[in-house]
Amino acid sequence: MGDKARSRPKVKAYNPPMTKSFRHLLLSALLAAACSAGAAPMRVAVIYAETDEMTPDGFTGIIAGMEQLPNVEVLRLALDDSTDRLVSQLLSSVNKAGTAIRLAAAGGNIGPIAVLYPEIGEPYRSVFAKIIEGIEDRTKNKVASYAVGGNFNAQEMSGELKRQDIQVVIALGRNGLKAANSLDKGIGVVVGGVISAPDANTRVGTVLSLAPDPALLFARLKTISPRTQRVFVVYDPRQNDWLIKLAHEAARAQGIELVAQEAADLKGALALYQNILAGADTRRDALWLPQDSATVDESTVLPLVLQESWSKGLVVFSSNVTHVRRGALFALYPNNVELGRNLAASALGLAAGTPAGRGTLPLRDVLTAFNTRTASHLGLNVSAAQQRGFDLLFPEQ
Repeated sequence: MGDKARSRPKVKAYNPPMTKSFRHLLLSALLAAACSAGAAPMRVAVIYAETDEMTPDGFTGIIAGMEQLPNVEVLRLALDDSTDRLVSQLLSSVNKAGTAIRLAAAGGNIGPIAVLYPEIGEPYRSVFAKIIEGIEDRTKNKVASYAVGGNFNAQEMSGELKRQDIQVVIALGRNGLKAANSLDKGIGVVVGGVISAPDANTRVGTVLSLAPDPALLFARLKTISPRTQRVFVVYDPRQNDWLIKLAHEAARAQGIELVAQEAADLKGALALYQNILAGADTRRDALWLPQDSATVDESTVLPLVLQESWSKGLVVFSSNVTHVRRGALFALYPNNVELGRNLAASALGLAAGTPAGRGTLPLRDVLTAFNTRTASHLGLNVSAAQQRGFDLLFPEQ
């Protein structure tokens, strides 16, 4: 099952989502900005930590999408141990820029947005550099990069953001969310780079999740494996109850029976997987592996599921692109540039007084990874035309 990846030419190195309403908001904001005489760029800040990245290029690609917006300058503030250096860098950048950067949108000036990102080493640093290169080519502006760390000083950062007239922070990852929640209450928060936000985070408005929309997953499943009529999933309700509610609706729309089983820990999850694998009807059943730290373990659950499903001929699909490399049939994963654009659009709406609403939204800007070897083993006839529609193919050919 150790397949090697073949990346199709249209996939960028920075490969880990959203609704049409966000796209409409973004387009209207950009149109208004373009029509506003003398509109200056807007400054955006994003907070996140390296330890929260689920994939090597997760947060960096998200930021890429934000930075591709016209008239937007992104301030990257990453969570590490260098807060003092961050503040001095930020002040230096402001002095060079001369004034605070703003964006005219929806008929008037709105305050800037802050984007904070993690300090990160190679090979990820090179990914950042390539993304920034593309950003600067698109925006025609130099992009300033900053980092914040684990020893986060909320009071100091709140003061700095106020001096920059920053009204909204885009927080990426769990640590970014934690940092953003400790800032001044007058600063709005939009969240990305997480599966969901705990209910205790009452300040959070929109959460753009990394979890692919089940409607897209099941639609893709039916095109690849039309015979599938029933899907099993094991999940921790503390993490994914919101997602499974959406999944039930999406399954009904595709004529699929969804059998969702709860597990609070790895031991319980393993017992459920063993029962599913023992009783599954490979002619009509499939198993979905969600992004769930309690029920999908890379060292125990994944090897068991992939080995048994391979032996039995059971379709396994995932919300994690790395699982396809190891033998899952397919996965949907984030188009991080588009996710970044949607985070920026949501933040612009919040700053303009027209927030998209509270709650967690599933990932809809997705790419598809597909394992041709697994498809052949399962006897699935996936045409060359279908394969050209996939963004990553495994194994390398």
